[in-house]
Amino acid sequence: MFSRCALTLMLFVGCVSAQTLKQVATIDLPGPTGQRFDYLTMDDEDHFLLSAHLGPGILYVIDVRTNKLVKAIPGVPGITGLEYVPGLRKIYTSDWGEEKIGVVDLRTMSVVKRLATAAKPNGSTYATPFRKVYVSDTLGKAVAIVDVDKDEIVKTLTFSSETGMPQYDSVARRVYVNLRSTNEVAEIDPSTDVVLGRYPVEGCQYNHGMAVDSDHHRAFLLCNGTRTLTVFSLDTHKAIAHLPLPAGADVVKFDPGLGRIYVACSSGFISVFQADDADHYRKLEDFPVEKMVHSLAVDTATHRVYAPEQQANGKPVARMIVYEAVESAPKR
Repeated sequence: MFSRCALTLMLFVGCVSAQTLKQVATIDLPGPTGQRFDYLTMDDEDHFLLSAHLGPGILYVIDVRTNKLVKAIPGVPGITGLEYVPGLRKIYTSDWGEEKIGVVDLRTMSVVKRLATAAKPNGSTYATPFRKVYVSDTLGKAVAIVDVDKDEIVKTLTFSSETGMPQYDSVARRVYVNLRSTNEVAEIDPSTDVVLGRYPVEGCQYNHGMAVDSDHHRAFLLCNGTRTLTVFSLDTHKAIAHLPLPAGADVVKFDPGLGRIYVACSSGFISVFQADDADHYRKLEDFPVEKMVHSLAVDTATHRVYAPEQQANGKPVARMIVYEAVESAPKR
């Protein structure tokens, strides 16, 4: 027979989830409180975090070495996605409010050009060797391709489905894009901008968010209809794992150094998963955060995670939360 103390200890240990993140800083932002944020990305050259404040149409530039705001750049109405281009110190913003792609020069911290595109420009990715940014025009059922030397849209690919997040696989040298209405992933050859194939994702409905592990040819897809994180093999075009998610999963990021996958869920969680190897994945925990947190970024150099908040304890705010990764998180 176990003593009451021992039994209590066993129950406690069995129920405690692994803590994977620890809040270390809060950065207050000058935009209006209570309004929606969207995508974030890293500028590793300048050590900047770039954050889209969709509601007021502001692009924030934050120095991650000091956790200080460098600049709040206006003139990007309805900004959703954003993509930094190394070497050119330019950011391409997806400005839903005017159905345009904005070109932001980080040297002047201003919008220098606007490119008209199809409906609801959204997520984006940069194919570095090809010097092209691929922007998903979600409601336009298209992907716009921007030449970063000319700052011109050189081609638009159209689909029979709304387009979700695109991602570039740096090893396979391919661009992949979610086709969320048909539950497929399309493969694009950036050397020719030809669509090589469309692959059904079994067990997944309404795939919008995507991150890629290029070394292992895996895509991590957020399937909102089934509320799962689906691990998809980019070689065999087959789903190899389905892991449960809380409601409101929107943005997924991968930290290859830790083998961790982070998913921002607007119901009030960051779901954290571990890639044990290319074929085995497990959930570490649903880390509780404020509701309406549906986006995040990972600094792969420091393993810090950044997530914007538009409310705290039910009250409107505008701020960025900084988390350290707890690398020795205990297993259940």
